Amino acid sequence: MGRELYKTKYGKLLLGDTIEVYKNHLSRYYSGKFQLIITSPPFPLNNKKKYGNLQGDEYLRWFTELAPMFSDLLTDDGSLVMEIGNSWESGRPVQSLLHLECLLGLVKNPESELRLIQEFISYNPSKLPSPAQWVTVNRLRTVDSYTHVWWMAKSDFPKADNSKVLRPYSKKMEKLIASKKYNSGRRPSEHAISDSAFANNNGGSIAHNLFELEQIDPNRDVRLPHSVLSFSNTNSNDYFHRRCRKEGVDLHPARMQAGLVSFFTNFLTDEGDLILDPFGGSNTTGYVAEKLKRRWIVTEINEDYAYNSIIRFEDPELGSVLEII
Repeated sequence: MGRELYKTKYGKLLLGDTIEVYKNHLSRYYSGKFQLIITSPPFPLNNKKKYGNLQGDEYLRWFTELAPMFSDLLTDDGSLVMEIGNSWESGRPVQSLLHLECLLGLVKNPESELRLIQEFISYNPSKLPSPAQWVTVNRLRTVDSYTHVWWMAKSDFPKADNSKVLRPYSKKMEKLIASKKYNSGRRPSEHAISDSAFANNNGGSIAHNLFELEQIDPNRDVRLPHSVLSFSNTNSNDYFHRRCRKEGVDLHPARMQAGLVSFFTNFLTDEGDLILDPFGGSNTTGYVAEKLKRRWIVTEINEDYAYNSIIRFEDPELGSVLEII
């Protein structure tokens, strides 16, 4: 069923292959129970990584066959959020369509009820130049600097509340709200702006589906939702990263950004809801869920990464009691 490695006040990590854990445990006790499944699965890279990744048709077949499992585990109004990067054709300066085929494979799988609700883009200007052969050696392509984040669900109306993930107002918008002086009327875009359109202070503006994890324009403030900023600004120097550097612990090479997990957790769940990450890695999802008082289950097949993730829950600011089984 997958060995329980540790548990906390709100969750537990199961060590084992997620499909086997599902067949022997999750399908029996957790069918229809997860409000959110959020994960960054192994990317279909051309070069093998320590965390394990398939390629080509083998990857597509494996990925598509996850759809019935996800559909079974989600509540009727639950959400599936997956982050996945781009891949390139082996030995060619040509971007692969594999990630798009994977998305279509999920939502068109006849044994599931999934549909794409919305796509998000996570832009990271600090990513190393890749694919290196075609960017830094031959200089034929630009840097691949973003990942796709797909929000899927079994219903057209999954539980969601964008008022819980508002962005800070821009300085210009704050002035408009304060002065209530602006040009109302019809715009060239044919939008009609009423006299009271900007009269109310709603606590922030509605979030965009682009996550700008660092500033694109140095003269403009990044206006990520507060839930993202609270994790993003200190991500590289938080307790987990400091401890790993100090103790020489190898970090998982494809960690999901904590700010993304925080955003979707706040956006799509309430306190007490149950969250699953079937490819936990260093267990960013469990840490964020613990901090936000959501119940969680994480599975991870790599024993080293699973044990290393214990460090996250030793963070004194988290205030969590960890029990190693």
